[in-house]
Amino acid sequence: MPQDVTEIFGGALAARVRALAPSMTRSVQRVAETVAGDPAGCAALTVTRLAERTGTSEATVVRTARLLGYPGYRDLRLALAGLAAQQQSGRAPALTTDIAVDDPIADVVAKLAHDERQALADTAAGLDTVQLGAAVAAVAAARRTDVYGVGASGLVAQDLVQKLLRIGLMAHAHSDPHLAVTNAVQLRTGDVAVAITHSGTTWDVVEPLRVAFEQGATTVAITGRPGGAVTQYADQVLTTSTARESELRPAAMSSRTGQLLVVDCLFVGVAQRTYDTAAPALAASYEALAHRHR
Repeated sequence: MPQDVTEIFGGALAARVRALAPSMTRSVQRVAETVAGDPAGCAALTVTRLAERTGTSEATVVRTARLLGYPGYRDLRLALAGLAAQQQSGRAPALTTDIAVDDPIADVVAKLAHDERQALADTAAGLDTVQLGAAVAAVAAARRTDVYGVGASGLVAQDLVQKLLRIGLMAHAHSDPHLAVTNAVQLRTGDVAVAITHSGTTWDVVEPLRVAFEQGATTVAITGRPGGAVTQYADQVLTTSTARESELRPAAMSSRTGQLLVVDCLFVGVAQRTYDTAAPALAASYEALAHRHR
């Protein structure tokens, strides 16, 4: 197989392969890895030849194409041809971001910077702007917004809440699971609950979102696993890139980059929608902080 799915590829197709990999069957993943790793070679193959190359069936190839967002294999093949043309235009080969314990610090900086850029590009490519728009509308109109997250995701939850507070919106961040559920019980129609979990299965985040969902609040999940348990209780799902984990960089660290991008997109959308009240609130916030430092 040309490259593993966790290696760095370019473009939206590769981002989608990485995002969906955890929920793919082994045969579908083989096809997805192959087309992402060798777009030029696969673009020249018929559905039968690609099935032979991957040791799968024609039905599996077609199913993979549809899973990746294409009506059929013909459409995927055209996309592969376009990606192959980009790769042949003189772009430098992708870096590998595995960090060794004896890497010079300059190499560490270069690898991490590349990884951050890739995480942002993958997240942007895979973000569903229709669902993002719906989440923006809900938060902008909400009586209050509760945000759940623990660990690294808890830091992102706090970031979102601080942003919303500075434009005059009522928001709370909850990292304690008991307080999160206690507050979720108080939510109702017109409120919003946002769950941030890279794995999509963190019980301390899934449970309060479930309660909020059952209380009638609009629910939003920010996750790297579109098939995770948290999405069962989410009205809108905002997917981040699937972080590449290594010994020196746990997934929690890598995933935070994509989460912060989604949070920024959500916040800016809300600020645009509520500009008449957001702008004065933000100005007052800046003035208060400036006065504090005089």
